[in-house]
Amino acid sequence: MPPQAAPPAPAPARPAPAAFVPAPYGRTTGYAPPPEALVETTTRLRPVRDRRSAGRTAAAAACAVLGFGLIGGALAGVWLAASEPGKPAEPVGYAEARELWHNAPVDALFPQTLPGPGAGPGAADRTWTRIVVAPDAPCSPAVLAKGLLAAVEPLGCERVLRATYTDATASSVITVGLVFTRADATAQRTLGEGLTARLGQDVPPALSGPSTVAARFGDRQRASWWTSAPADLPVVVTAVSGFADGRTVDAPQPADKATAKGRTDAVAQSGLGHEAKGITERLERLLRTTATAAAKEKKAR
Repeated sequence: MPPQAAPPAPAPARPAPAAFVPAPYGRTTGYAPPPEALVETTTRLRPVRDRRSAGRTAAAAACAVLGFGLIGGALAGVWLAASEPGKPAEPVGYAEARELWHNAPVDALFPQTLPGPGAGPGAADRTWTRIVVAPDAPCSPAVLAKGLLAAVEPLGCERVLRATYTDATASSVITVGLVFTRADATAQRTLGEGLTARLGQDVPPALSGPSTVAARFGDRQRASWWTSAPADLPVVVTAVSGFADGRTVDAPQPADKATAKGRTDAVAQSGLGHEAKGITERLERLLRTTATAAAKEKKAR
Protein backbone atom coordinates (compact mmCIF):
# COMPACT_ATOMS: atom_id res chain seq x y z
CA MET A 1 0.00 0.00 0.00
CA PRO A 2 1.65 3.23 -1.05
CA PRO A 3 2.38 5.70 1.75
CA GLN A 4 -0.23 8.43 2.17
CA ALA A 5 0.78 11.97 1.36
CA ALA A 6 1.17 14.25 4.33
CA PRO A 7 -1.81 16.57 4.85
CA PRO A 8 -1.22 20.12 3.60
CA ALA A 9 0.06 22.53 6.21
CA PRO A 10 -2.60 24.94 7.48
CA ALA A 11 -2.48 28.43 5.98
CA PRO A 12 -0.83 30.95 8.28
CA ALA A 13 -3.27 33.15 10.17
CA ARG A 14 -3.78 36.59 8.66
CA PRO A 15 -2.30 39.27 10.89
CA ALA A 16 -4.77 41.64 12.46
CA PRO A 17 -4.88 45.07 10.82
CA ALA A 18 -2.69 47.61 12.50
CA ALA A 19 -4.42 50.21 14.63
CA PHE A 20 -4.69 53.67 13.14
CA VAL A 21 -1.91 55.93 14.39
CA PRO A 22 -2.29 59.67 13.71
CA ALA A 23 0.51 61.54 12.02
CA PRO A 24 2.89 63.26 14.48
CA TYR A 25 1.98 66.77 15.47
CA GLY A 26 4.15 69.74 14.69
CA ARG A 27 6.39 70.64 17.59
CA THR A 28 5.88 73.84 19.50
CA THR A 29 8.43 75.64 21.66
CA GLY A 30 8.38 74.36 25.24
CA TYR A 31 5.38 72.05 24.82
CA ALA A 32 4.78 68.80 22.97
CA PRO A 33 1.04 67.99 22.93
CA PRO A 34 0.02 64.49 24.01
CA PRO A 35 -1.50 62.03 21.54
CA GLU A 36 -5.23 62.20 20.96
CA ALA A 37 -7.58 60.22 23.15
CA LEU A 38 -7.36 56.64 21.83
CA VAL A 39 -11.07 55.95 21.96
CA GLU A 40 -11.76 58.96 19.78
CA THR A 41 -8.83 58.66 17.39
CA THR A 42 -9.78 55.14 16.35
CA THR A 43 -13.46 56.01 15.86
CA ARG A 44 -14.11 56.73 12.21
CA LEU A 45 -16.76 59.12 11.03
CA ARG A 46 -19.70 57.59 9.22
CA PRO A 47 -18.59 56.10 5.88
CA VAL A 48 -19.78 57.39 2.55
CA ARG A 49 -23.25 56.09 1.85
CA ASP A 50 -23.77 53.91 -1.23
CA ARG A 51 -26.41 55.66 -3.28
CA ARG A 52 -26.59 52.97 -5.98
CA SER A 53 -29.82 51.01 -6.04
CA ALA A 54 -30.51 47.51 -7.22
CA GLY A 55 -32.89 48.88 -9.83
CA ARG A 56 -30.33 50.97 -11.66
CA THR A 57 -30.96 49.22 -14.97
CA ALA A 58 -34.71 49.60 -14.71
CA ALA A 59 -34.30 53.24 -13.75
CA ALA A 60 -32.11 53.87 -16.77
CA ALA A 61 -34.73 52.37 -19.06
CA ALA A 62 -37.44 54.49 -17.48
CA CYS A 63 -35.31 57.59 -17.93
CA ALA A 64 -34.91 56.78 -21.61
CA VAL A 65 -38.66 56.37 -22.09
CA LEU A 66 -39.49 59.53 -20.16
CA GLY A 67 -36.59 61.56 -21.50
CA PHE A 68 -38.67 64.14 -23.28
CA GLY A 69 -40.86 64.63 -20.24
CA LEU A 70 -37.87 65.12 -17.98
CA ILE A 71 -36.31 67.64 -20.33
CA GLY A 72 -39.56 69.56 -20.44
CA GLY A 73 -39.77 69.50 -16.66
CA ALA A 74 -36.21 70.76 -16.34
CA LEU A 75 -36.90 73.64 -18.71
CA ALA A 76 -40.02 74.50 -16.75
CA GLY A 77 -37.93 74.59 -13.58
CA VAL A 78 -35.48 76.98 -15.18
CA TRP A 79 -38.30 79.27 -16.29
CA LEU A 80 -39.86 79.22 -12.83
CA ALA A 81 -36.51 80.02 -11.21
CA ALA A 82 -36.01 82.89 -13.61
CA SER A 83 -39.43 84.24 -12.62
CA GLU A 84 -38.26 84.64 -9.00
CA PRO A 85 -35.76 87.51 -9.19
CA GLY A 86 -35.65 87.85 -5.40
CA LYS A 87 -34.36 84.33 -4.86
CA PRO A 88 -30.56 84.33 -4.30
CA ALA A 89 -28.41 82.10 -6.47
CA GLU A 90 -26.91 79.10 -4.70
CA PRO A 91 -23.21 79.81 -3.97
CA VAL A 92 -20.53 77.67 -5.59
CA GLY A 93 -19.94 74.54 -3.53
CA TYR A 94 -23.13 74.96 -1.50
CA ALA A 95 -24.63 71.60 -2.50
CA GLU A 96 -21.28 69.82 -2.11
CA ALA A 97 -20.85 71.26 1.40
CA ARG A 98 -23.95 69.37 2.56
CA GLU A 99 -22.15 66.07 2.01
CA LEU A 100 -18.78 66.96 3.54
CA TRP A 101 -19.69 65.41 6.88
CA HIS A 102 -19.24 61.95 5.36
CA ASN A 103 -17.42 62.65 2.07
CA ALA A 104 -14.41 64.54 3.45
CA PRO A 105 -11.62 62.99 5.56
CA VAL A 106 -11.52 63.96 9.22
CA ASP A 107 -8.24 65.84 8.78
CA ALA A 108 -9.79 67.95 6.01
CA LEU A 109 -12.52 69.18 8.38
CA PHE A 110 -10.55 69.21 11.64
CA PRO A 111 -6.83 69.57 10.82
CA GLN A 112 -4.43 68.14 13.39
CA THR A 113 -2.78 71.55 13.61
CA LEU A 114 -4.71 74.73 12.86
CA PRO A 115 -2.77 78.02 12.57
CA GLY A 116 -4.42 81.30 13.50
CA PRO A 117 -2.29 84.26 12.40
CA GLY A 118 -3.44 87.38 14.23
CA ALA A 119 -6.24 85.47 16.01
CA GLY A 120 -5.19 86.32 19.58
CA PRO A 121 -5.39 89.48 21.71
CA GLY A 122 -3.54 92.35 20.08
CA ALA A 123 -3.42 90.43 16.79
CA ALA A 124 -1.11 87.83 18.35
CA ASP A 125 -0.65 84.60 16.44
CA ARG A 126 -2.34 81.42 17.63
CA THR A 127 -1.79 77.73 16.87
CA TRP A 128 -4.26 75.05 17.93
CA THR A 129 -3.57 71.30 18.13
CA ARG A 130 -6.35 68.74 17.91
CA ILE A 131 -6.54 66.41 20.92
CA VAL A 132 -10.01 64.83 20.67
CA VAL A 133 -12.28 63.89 17.77
CA ALA A 134 -15.80 62.60 18.38
CA PRO A 135 -17.72 60.31 16.00
CA ASP A 136 -20.45 61.97 13.95
CA ALA A 137 -23.68 62.31 15.91
CA PRO A 138 -27.37 63.01 15.28
CA CYS A 139 -28.69 66.45 16.16
CA SER A 140 -29.68 66.22 19.83
CA PRO A 141 -29.32 68.08 23.15
CA ALA A 142 -26.24 65.97 23.89
CA VAL A 143 -24.22 67.72 21.18
CA LEU A 144 -26.12 70.97 20.52
CA ALA A 145 -27.23 73.81 22.76
CA LYS A 146 -30.99 73.98 23.21
CA GLY A 147 -31.56 77.22 21.30
CA LEU A 148 -29.42 76.23 18.33
CA LEU A 149 -31.12 72.84 18.11
CA ALA A 150 -34.53 74.55 17.98
CA ALA A 151 -33.25 76.91 15.26
CA VAL A 152 -31.83 74.26 12.92
CA GLU A 153 -34.36 71.44 13.34
CA PRO A 154 -36.99 73.10 11.08
CA LEU A 155 -34.33 73.44 8.37
CA GLY A 156 -33.46 69.75 8.44
CA CYS A 157 -30.53 69.14 10.77
CA GLU A 158 -28.36 66.46 9.15
CA ARG A 159 -25.38 65.65 11.38
CA VAL A 160 -23.01 67.12 13.98
CA LEU A 161 -19.21 66.72 14.03
CA ARG A 162 -17.10 67.86 17.00
CA ALA A 163 -13.46 68.05 18.04
CA THR A 164 -11.46 69.64 20.84
CA TYR A 165 -8.23 71.60 20.42
CA THR A 166 -5.65 73.08 22.77
CA ASP A 167 -3.40 76.08 22.29
CA ALA A 168 0.39 75.92 21.94
CA THR A 169 0.91 76.30 25.70
CA ALA A 170 -1.79 73.76 26.66
CA SER A 171 -3.33 76.38 28.96
CA SER A 172 -6.68 76.57 27.14
CA VAL A 173 -9.00 74.10 25.44
CA ILE A 174 -11.71 74.69 22.87
CA THR A 175 -14.46 72.46 21.48
CA VAL A 176 -15.53 73.18 17.92
CA GLY A 177 -18.62 71.85 16.18
CA LEU A 178 -19.86 71.62 12.59
CA VAL A 179 -23.63 71.36 12.27
CA PHE A 180 -24.68 70.29 8.76
CA THR A 181 -28.22 71.21 7.66
CA ARG A 182 -30.48 70.85 4.61
CA ALA A 183 -31.24 74.59 4.54
CA ASP A 184 -31.51 76.31 1.18
CA ALA A 185 -29.56 79.49 0.49
CA THR A 186 -32.41 81.80 1.56
CA ALA A 187 -33.01 80.01 4.87
CA GLN A 188 -29.28 79.86 5.58
CA ARG A 189 -28.88 83.59 5.06
CA THR A 190 -31.74 84.29 7.46
CA LEU A 191 -30.35 81.86 10.02
CA GLY A 192 -26.94 83.52 10.08
CA GLU A 193 -28.12 87.09 10.73
CA GLY A 194 -26.95 87.91 14.26
CA LEU A 195 -27.15 84.27 15.28
CA THR A 196 -25.11 84.43 18.50
CA ALA A 197 -27.01 87.48 19.75
CA ARG A 198 -30.39 85.92 18.92
CA LEU A 199 -29.55 82.71 20.79
CA GLY A 200 -28.64 84.58 23.98
CA GLN A 201 -26.90 82.47 26.66
CA ASP A 202 -26.95 79.41 24.42
CA VAL A 203 -23.49 78.01 25.21
CA PRO A 204 -22.41 74.97 23.14
CA PRO A 205 -21.59 71.75 25.05
CA ALA A 206 -17.95 70.96 25.80
CA LEU A 207 -16.22 67.80 24.53
CA SER A 208 -13.74 66.43 27.06
CA GLY A 209 -11.04 63.86 26.38
CA PRO A 210 -9.72 61.31 28.90
CA SER A 211 -5.94 61.38 29.34
CA THR A 212 -5.69 64.74 27.53
CA VAL A 213 -5.47 68.34 28.68
CA ALA A 214 -9.23 68.50 28.04
CA ALA A 215 -9.97 65.78 30.63
CA ARG A 216 -11.60 68.31 32.99
CA PHE A 217 -13.35 70.39 30.34
CA GLY A 218 -17.06 70.25 31.13
CA ASP A 219 -20.10 72.50 31.28
CA ARG A 220 -18.88 74.43 34.35
CA GLN A 221 -15.52 75.11 32.69
CA ARG A 222 -16.98 76.85 29.63
CA ALA A 223 -15.78 80.46 29.52
CA SER A 224 -16.48 81.97 26.08
CA TRP A 225 -18.18 80.87 22.90
CA TRP A 226 -19.15 81.86 19.37
CA THR A 227 -21.71 80.56 16.87
CA SER A 228 -21.71 81.40 13.17
CA ALA A 229 -23.82 80.38 10.16
CA PRO A 230 -22.04 81.56 6.98
CA ALA A 231 -24.42 82.54 4.19
CA ASP A 232 -22.57 80.51 1.55
CA LEU A 233 -22.47 77.16 3.40
CA PRO A 234 -25.33 75.04 4.83
CA VAL A 235 -23.37 74.64 8.06
CA VAL A 236 -23.36 76.20 11.52
CA VAL A 237 -19.92 76.48 13.15
CA THR A 238 -19.73 76.58 16.95
CA ALA A 239 -16.82 77.01 19.37
CA VAL A 240 -16.62 77.08 23.16
CA SER A 241 -13.39 77.71 25.06
CA GLY A 242 -12.20 77.25 28.64
CA PHE A 243 -9.15 76.89 30.87
CA ALA A 244 -7.24 73.63 30.69
CA ASP A 245 -6.66 73.53 34.47
CA GLY A 246 -10.33 72.76 35.13
CA ARG A 247 -11.25 76.03 36.85
CA THR A 248 -14.93 76.92 36.75
CA VAL A 249 -16.40 80.06 35.22
CA ASP A 250 -19.54 81.54 36.75
CA ALA A 251 -20.66 83.68 33.82
CA PRO A 252 -19.56 82.55 30.33
CA GLN A 253 -19.45 85.37 27.79
CA PRO A 254 -19.96 85.37 24.02
CA ALA A 255 -16.76 86.20 22.17
CA ASP A 256 -17.79 89.72 21.16
CA LYS A 257 -18.26 90.68 24.82
CA ALA A 258 -15.20 88.77 26.05
CA THR A 259 -13.02 90.68 23.57
CA ALA A 260 -14.44 94.14 24.28
CA LYS A 261 -11.99 96.90 25.19
CA GLY A 262 -11.56 97.63 28.87
CA ARG A 263 -12.28 94.09 30.08
CA THR A 264 -9.93 93.03 32.89
CA ASP A 265 -11.41 89.70 34.03
CA ALA A 266 -9.53 86.40 33.65
CA VAL A 267 -11.52 85.29 30.59
CA ALA A 268 -10.74 88.51 28.72
CA GLN A 269 -7.11 88.65 29.80
CA SER A 270 -6.48 85.04 28.77
CA GLY A 271 -7.88 85.64 25.29
CA LEU A 272 -10.52 82.89 25.47
CA GLY A 273 -12.95 85.07 23.51
CA HIS A 274 -10.33 85.51 20.79
CA GLU A 275 -9.80 81.74 20.80
CA ALA A 276 -13.49 81.00 20.24
CA LYS A 277 -14.01 83.52 17.47
CA GLY A 278 -10.63 82.94 15.82
CA ILE A 279 -10.99 79.18 15.45
CA THR A 280 -14.56 79.59 14.18
CA GLU A 281 -13.38 81.88 11.39
CA ARG A 282 -10.55 79.48 10.46
CA LEU A 283 -12.91 76.51 10.21
CA GLU A 284 -15.32 78.50 8.05
CA ARG A 285 -12.53 79.31 5.60
CA LEU A 286 -11.41 75.70 5.55
CA LEU A 287 -14.94 74.47 4.86
CA ARG A 288 -15.37 77.02 2.08
CA THR A 289 -12.13 75.95 0.43
CA THR A 290 -13.00 72.25 0.71
CA ALA A 291 -16.52 72.73 -0.68
CA THR A 292 -15.29 74.86 -3.60
CA ALA A 293 -12.67 72.25 -4.47
CA ALA A 294 -15.35 69.52 -4.40
CA ALA A 295 -17.55 71.56 -6.74
CA LYS A 296 -14.70 72.09 -9.22
CA GLU A 297 -13.83 68.40 -9.14
CA LYS A 298 -17.46 67.48 -9.81
CA LYS A 299 -17.65 69.90 -12.73
CA ALA A 300 -14.46 68.52 -14.25
CA ARG A 301 -15.79 64.94 -14.38
